[in-house]
Amino acid sequence: MIEVDVELDLKGMNCPLPLLKAKQALNKMKPGEVLRVQATDPGSVRDFASFARISGHRMLASDETSGVFIFTLEHK
Repeated sequence: MIEVDVELDLKGMNCPLPLLKAKQALNKMKPGEVLRVQATDPGSVRDFASFARISGHRMLASDETSGVFIFTLEHK
């Protein structure tokens, strides 16, 4: 089980809000801290994968359960 430092429930928000809120949270976090985001926008799957690749933050997990997408990122 991954220890999470910050969790965001962004269900119901449409693109680009889930990613923007996640970026804001990561900006306040320290290297090595972990952010978990729950979102319902299907576009967030592509957005979070691209963001992790470009930003250097590490995507620890990306899952989907009953229409809720869960992203777990480690601050670089």
